[in-house]
Amino acid sequence: MIRSEILKEIAPILRDQLVVCNIGIPSQELHAIDDQPTNFYMLGTMGLASSIGLGLALTQPKTVIAIDGDGSVLTNLGTLPTIGNNAPDNFILMIVDNGSYGSTGDQPTYTGKKTDLAGMARAAGCDNVVEVQDVDTGAALQKAISEKKPTVMVVKCDSGNAKMPVITMDPVVIKDRFMKAVAAS
Repeated sequence: MIRSEILKEIAPILRDQLVVCNIGIPSQELHAIDDQPTNFYMLGTMGLASSIGLGLALTQPKTVIAIDGDGSVLTNLGTLPTIGNNAPDNFILMIVDNGSYGSTGDQPTYTGKKTDLAGMARAAGCDNVVEVQDVDTGAALQKAISEKKPTVMVVKCDSGNAKMPVITMDPVVIKDRFMKAVAAS
Protein backbone atom coordinates (compact mmCIF):
# COMPACT_ATOMS: atom_id res chain seq x y z
CA MET A 1 0.00 0.00 0.00
CA ILE A 2 1.04 3.59 -0.52
CA ARG A 3 0.21 6.45 1.86
CA SER A 4 -2.96 7.55 0.01
CA GLU A 5 -4.38 4.02 0.29
CA ILE A 6 -3.72 4.07 4.02
CA LEU A 7 -5.40 7.47 4.32
CA LYS A 8 -8.47 6.16 2.46
CA GLU A 9 -8.67 3.23 4.86
CA ILE A 10 -8.40 5.32 8.03
CA ALA A 11 -10.49 8.33 6.89
CA PRO A 12 -13.62 7.13 8.75
CA ILE A 13 -11.57 6.77 11.95
CA LEU A 14 -10.06 10.25 11.56
CA ARG A 15 -13.46 11.98 11.23
CA ASP A 16 -14.05 11.96 14.99
CA GLN A 17 -10.56 13.24 15.88
CA LEU A 18 -8.48 16.38 15.53
CA VAL A 19 -5.88 15.76 12.82
CA VAL A 20 -2.69 17.65 12.02
CA CYS A 21 -1.42 16.43 8.64
CA ASN A 22 2.13 16.59 7.28
CA ILE A 23 3.08 19.08 4.57
CA GLY A 24 2.68 18.80 0.84
CA ILE A 25 1.29 15.72 -0.80
CA PRO A 26 0.07 13.99 2.40
CA SER A 27 -2.16 17.00 3.12
CA GLN A 28 -3.33 17.10 -0.50
CA GLU A 29 -4.19 13.40 -0.32
CA LEU A 30 -6.14 13.69 2.95
CA HIS A 31 -7.92 16.82 1.71
CA ALA A 32 -9.00 15.09 -1.53
CA ILE A 33 -9.97 11.85 0.22
CA ASP A 34 -12.04 13.29 3.08
CA ASP A 35 -11.84 17.02 3.78
CA GLN A 36 -12.97 17.83 7.29
CA PRO A 37 -12.86 21.07 9.33
CA THR A 38 -11.13 19.01 12.05
CA ASN A 39 -8.16 18.44 9.71
CA PHE A 40 -5.33 20.95 9.84
CA TYR A 41 -3.45 20.76 6.56
CA MET A 42 0.20 21.76 6.71
CA LEU A 43 1.13 23.69 3.59
CA GLY A 44 4.66 24.46 4.79
CA THR A 45 6.98 23.98 7.76
CA MET A 46 8.42 20.52 7.10
CA GLY A 47 8.94 18.52 10.26
CA LEU A 48 6.48 20.37 12.48
CA ALA A 49 3.22 18.38 12.24
CA SER A 50 4.26 16.29 15.26
CA SER A 51 5.19 19.39 17.29
CA ILE A 52 1.98 21.25 16.42
CA GLY A 53 -0.07 18.14 17.17
CA LEU A 54 1.61 17.74 20.55
CA GLY A 55 0.96 21.39 21.42
CA LEU A 56 -2.70 21.00 20.49
CA ALA A 57 -3.05 17.82 22.56
CA LEU A 58 -1.58 19.60 25.58
CA THR A 59 -4.16 22.39 25.40
CA GLN A 60 -7.44 20.48 25.11
CA PRO A 61 -8.91 17.02 25.89
CA LYS A 62 -9.97 15.69 22.46
CA THR A 63 -7.80 13.05 20.77
CA VAL A 64 -5.19 14.55 18.43
CA ILE A 65 -3.59 12.52 15.67
CA ALA A 66 -0.51 14.00 14.04
CA ILE A 67 0.12 12.34 10.68
CA ASP A 68 3.77 12.83 9.88
CA GLY A 69 6.26 11.29 7.51
CA ASP A 70 9.62 9.65 8.06
CA GLY A 71 11.40 12.44 6.17
CA SER A 72 9.69 15.14 8.20
CA VAL A 73 10.41 13.47 11.54
CA LEU A 74 14.04 13.05 10.50
CA THR A 75 14.24 16.82 9.96
CA ASN A 76 12.97 17.48 13.49
CA LEU A 77 14.32 14.69 15.70
CA GLY A 78 13.95 16.93 18.74
CA THR A 79 10.24 16.26 18.57
CA LEU A 80 10.67 12.64 19.75
CA PRO A 81 12.17 13.40 23.21
CA THR A 82 9.71 16.27 23.60
CA ILE A 83 6.85 13.84 22.91
CA GLY A 84 8.44 11.14 25.09
CA ASN A 85 8.63 13.47 28.07
CA ASN A 86 5.46 15.52 27.64
CA ALA A 87 2.79 13.73 25.58
CA PRO A 88 -0.63 13.59 27.21
CA ASP A 89 -2.97 10.61 26.94
CA ASN A 90 -4.85 12.16 24.01
CA PHE A 91 -1.88 12.30 21.60
CA ILE A 92 -1.06 9.90 18.77
CA LEU A 93 1.85 10.46 16.41
CA MET A 94 1.38 8.36 13.29
CA ILE A 95 4.59 8.33 11.24
CA VAL A 96 3.94 7.09 7.72
CA ASP A 97 7.32 5.56 6.92
CA ASN A 98 7.60 5.03 3.18
CA GLY A 99 11.38 5.41 3.17
CA SER A 100 11.22 8.53 1.02
CA TYR A 101 10.70 12.26 0.89
CA GLY A 102 7.39 11.87 -0.92
CA SER A 103 6.59 15.55 -1.48
CA THR A 104 9.88 16.37 -3.16
CA GLY A 105 10.25 13.51 -5.62
CA ASP A 106 10.56 10.28 -3.61
CA GLN A 107 14.23 10.66 -2.78
CA PRO A 108 15.17 7.94 -0.27
CA THR A 109 15.39 8.63 3.46
CA TYR A 110 17.63 6.71 5.84
CA THR A 111 14.68 4.70 7.17
CA GLY A 112 15.03 2.60 4.04
CA LYS A 113 18.54 1.78 5.20
CA LYS A 114 19.64 1.38 8.82
CA THR A 115 17.70 4.12 10.64
CA ASP A 116 14.93 2.79 12.88
CA LEU A 117 12.36 5.42 13.85
CA ALA A 118 10.59 3.11 16.32
CA GLY A 119 13.91 2.47 18.08
CA MET A 120 14.66 6.19 18.09
CA ALA A 121 11.24 6.96 19.60
CA ARG A 122 11.78 4.37 22.34
CA ALA A 123 15.26 5.74 23.06
CA ALA A 124 13.75 9.25 23.26
CA GLY A 125 11.40 8.15 26.06
CA CYS A 126 8.23 7.30 24.15
CA ASP A 127 6.76 4.42 26.16
CA ASN A 128 4.09 3.19 23.76
CA VAL A 129 5.64 2.70 20.33
CA VAL A 130 3.82 0.50 17.85
CA GLU A 131 5.30 -0.74 14.58
CA VAL A 132 2.63 -1.45 11.98
CA GLN A 133 2.50 -2.76 8.45
CA ASP A 134 0.38 -0.69 6.07
CA VAL A 135 -2.53 -3.18 5.92
CA ASP A 136 -2.88 -3.14 9.74
CA THR A 137 -3.01 0.64 10.16
CA GLY A 138 -6.76 1.00 10.72
CA ALA A 139 -6.94 -1.59 13.50
CA ALA A 140 -3.78 -0.26 15.16
CA LEU A 141 -5.04 3.34 15.04
CA GLN A 142 -8.42 2.37 16.49
CA LYS A 143 -6.64 0.48 19.28
CA ALA A 144 -4.39 3.48 20.03
CA ILE A 145 -7.43 5.76 20.27
CA SER A 146 -9.24 3.30 22.57
CA GLU A 147 -6.24 2.81 24.86
CA LYS A 148 -6.11 6.54 25.66
CA LYS A 149 -2.36 6.74 26.17
CA PRO A 150 0.31 8.60 24.25
CA THR A 151 1.26 6.51 21.23
CA VAL A 152 3.83 6.68 18.48
CA MET A 153 2.85 4.53 15.50
CA VAL A 154 5.43 3.82 12.82
CA VAL A 155 3.52 2.65 9.76
CA LYS A 156 5.69 0.95 7.13
CA CYS A 157 4.39 1.28 3.59
CA ASP A 158 5.47 1.54 -0.02
CA SER A 159 6.78 4.76 -1.49
CA GLY A 160 4.54 6.57 -3.93
CA ASN A 161 2.09 9.43 -4.27
CA ALA A 162 -1.43 9.51 -5.58
CA LYS A 163 -2.12 12.27 -8.07
CA MET A 164 -4.25 14.73 -6.13
CA PRO A 165 -5.21 18.36 -6.71
CA VAL A 166 -3.42 21.13 -4.88
CA ILE A 167 -5.28 22.51 -1.87
CA THR A 168 -6.66 25.84 -3.07
CA MET A 169 -8.04 26.86 0.32
CA ASP A 170 -6.19 29.85 1.76
CA PRO A 171 -3.98 28.93 4.75
CA VAL A 172 -5.79 31.47 6.92
CA VAL A 173 -9.11 29.79 6.08
CA ILE A 174 -7.63 26.38 6.96
CA LYS A 175 -6.43 27.75 10.31
CA ASP A 176 -9.68 29.59 11.11
CA ARG A 177 -12.00 26.68 10.34
CA PHE A 178 -9.73 24.31 12.28
CA MET A 179 -9.71 26.64 15.31
CA LYS A 180 -13.52 26.78 15.18
CA ALA A 181 -13.66 22.97 15.04
CA VAL A 182 -11.31 22.72 18.03
CA ALA A 183 -13.42 25.19 20.02
CA ALA A 184 -16.62 23.29 19.16
CA SER A 185 -15.21 19.92 20.24
